[in-house]
Amino acid sequence: MKILPAIDLMGGKCVRLYQGDFNKSEQVANDPMEQLKTFIKDGAEIIHIVDLDGARDSSKRQYQLIEMLCKHSSVPIQIGGGIRNLETIEQLIQAGASRLVLGTAAIEDPVFLKTALDQYGSKIVVGIDAKNGKVATHGWEEVSELDYIEFAKRMEQLGVKTIVFTDISKDGTMSGPNLDQLAALNTAVACKIVASGGVSKNKDIEALKQIGIEEVIVGKAIYQGTVTLKGVNQT
Repeated sequence: MKILPAIDLMGGKCVRLYQGDFNKSEQVANDPMEQLKTFIKDGAEIIHIVDLDGARDSSKRQYQLIEMLCKHSSVPIQIGGGIRNLETIEQLIQAGASRLVLGTAAIEDPVFLKTALDQYGSKIVVGIDAKNGKVATHGWEEVSELDYIEFAKRMEQLGVKTIVFTDISKDGTMSGPNLDQLAALNTAVACKIVASGGVSKNKDIEALKQIGIEEVIVGKAIYQGTVTLKGVNQT
């Protein structure tokens, strides 16, 4: 199991949202660079960064900060947040990102997604953010009628190898991951499923491992100290 500690960037600071609500943000660290160094020192193998500003407004993407974080990282960086065109992908790859999470664009522009997959292969990850089993878009502010498993199967057919699944109702709540939905998704497709949302303790990570999940993104629980990278058996 690999734990991906999350750094969510808003205005150059590390924040956490509650159930994806931009109006319910909490600053959890002042300096993203120091947080990055701490995560690496504690044993992180991959780090998950979300550009919340870029997710809402592409003109406010925090390229310089992301490039600086990638440059100083000794482990792979996964970037998400409003990646909707090839220019953004190219800029983030050049900045040093190892994997890029596409969300809204994967739903609304399948031609773009296929082109990205053809050009960048396994560097392209699709994020499925769901609310009551329906796929959400545009920074979680809009919910479609598209079933999350149906969408995952479409992604698999296009050649997607990795999916990040987030149950929005669990994100930032510390109430445990949605094991039922994750298990159903992991059974429905052959893609690697990365769990996200709700992890509050090491037992949650063990439960994810038991249903076959290999990677999990953890945010609030790490910042609050209820999950620690040190001492976690990452296999």
